[in-house]
Amino acid sequence: MSSADTATTAAPDARAERRAKRIAKHIESFAKQHGGSAEGVVEYVGGMATRIVLVGADGSWGDQVAPSYAVGKRAAELAGLKLHEDFEGELALKVRTSSYEWKRMAGIQLGG
Repeated sequence: MSSADTATTAAPDARAERRAKRIAKHIESFAKQHGGSAEGVVEYVGGMATRIVLVGADGSWGDQVAPSYAVGKRAAELAGLKLHEDFEGELALKVRTSSYEWKRMAGIQLGG
């Protein structure tokens, strides 16, 4: 294997690691702004993206999108995010919604 072959196989991994580190910084920022810690779940969105759903210690929620499940999971690990298998039970109970979400959900249900 030539050095050119080695460089092309290493480049995607390096790029994925850079993306994971960038996303991890956003996760850490979210945690810091919402009570100092966060929990979450990494979910497939489709063939081209993965969603990291975040729940802060104060019950606020948010998300980050990663280009792949592997990058999303790596970002969560780098950020020290406590991961759950799914967005149900314990994690879902921690979410606190505001009046904005309730109004928005009601509008969607009523066709608004």
